[in-house]
Amino acid sequence: MIPRYSRPDMVAIWEPATKYRIWYEIEAHACDAMADLGVIPRANADAVWKARDVTFDVARIDEIEAVTKHDVIAFLTHLAEHIGAEDARFVHQGMTSSDVLDTTLNVQLTRAADLLLDGMDRVLAALKSRAVEHKDTVRIGRSHGIHAEPTTMGLTFARFYAEMDRGRSRLVAARAEIATGAISGAVGTFANIDPAVEEHVCAKMGLTPEPISTQVIPRDRHAMFFATLGVIASSIENIATEVRHMQRTEVLEAEEFFSKGQKGSSAMPHKRNPVLTENLTGLARLVRMSVTPALENVTLWHERDISHSSVERAIGPDTTITLDFALHRLAGLIEKLVIYPQNMLDNMNKFRGLVMSQRVLLALTQAGTSREDAYRLVQRNAMKVWEEGRDFQTELLADPEVTQVLSEQEIRDKFDLGYHTKHVDTIFARVFGKG
Repeated sequence: MIPRYSRPDMVAIWEPATKYRIWYEIEAHACDAMADLGVIPRANADAVWKARDVTFDVARIDEIEAVTKHDVIAFLTHLAEHIGAEDARFVHQGMTSSDVLDTTLNVQLTRAADLLLDGMDRVLAALKSRAVEHKDTVRIGRSHGIHAEPTTMGLTFARFYAEMDRGRSRLVAARAEIATGAISGAVGTFANIDPAVEEHVCAKMGLTPEPISTQVIPRDRHAMFFATLGVIASSIENIATEVRHMQRTEVLEAEEFFSKGQKGSSAMPHKRNPVLTENLTGLARLVRMSVTPALENVTLWHERDISHSSVERAIGPDTTITLDFALHRLAGLIEKLVIYPQNMLDNMNKFRGLVMSQRVLLALTQAGTSREDAYRLVQRNAMKVWEEGRDFQTELLADPEVTQVLSEQEIRDKFDLGYHTKHVDTIFARVFGKG
């Protein structure tokens, strides 16, 4: 991923130097385990650790690979240059390239997941803070983009919190799904390496042994991981789209923080555009772009092929780096989001009480009017508000068919905003817990 959409901590996980360091640790831990089993001399295993403080030369490995056309062999050749050919004689004993490659990929994905969980925690904290702040800030709820009934800005933040919290739980599960390693040798039978080596390496690398790995770790695990990232990205876009709507000039219930010196348009100096949320919408598309290839990687020939390899070299870093950046951009956006409560009230009252139509409908039916007649009476008066700009309550009070059923006070009571917010505390307790 390009630097513009990258954070250094996540990028570092995917740097070649990091990858080779993980390769080295896997090989060294495997040598330790084999020495403990008496398969290789202890002196040779100890000698491998002489490279513990070595910074592997990426350019040199690339130079060797240009000849060998094999990245793992190139690395092993370079390792031998540091510890000596004799001491390197037993490195990679009984192992196959996928043992190193697949275990490393899963180490990187689990580390990436930990950073993503940190990002989600920041988003969740921001959403909860703003939800509490605006728990009772009334705004109009919309369906199909049209005014529906009153809600609160706090409930808007709370539902996004609940959605992202579900995403966090899924990511925890996806991390556990991907946190396996395999040191099982060619076609995964352990014919040339003891399963105890796999157990030792996995324990040292923070993984659990893959129950059955053929020659590769099954790719349904990776498919689940990337699908989870795709769902999280869609949740980010869901929040971003709401903010974009709220920032529209004719709505302006909230807007992205506009810093001093910021410019919105090269042509129109007055513009304050929702650039962060539009950017998040685009980044979400990039993350979801990895889901289908990850699903297609599940199907491999027999015990192994490498059709998955080129895909994962791209989607592993690009998807985690992009989502990591998006989460922190979203968190900063929410933390600084500018809210306009008065504009929310003004928008809700734009159609002069029209949003209370359901309360009047229900009151008429409860007073004995058939639902069909009640709907006809309410809609007849509602249309005058839409088409002629009338006041809904005034029209109802002037309609003899309505006043024949409901008293003036009963009609006026149906325009109490508090009716729509009476269960906000209950919903908050469900989302955030009691306390």
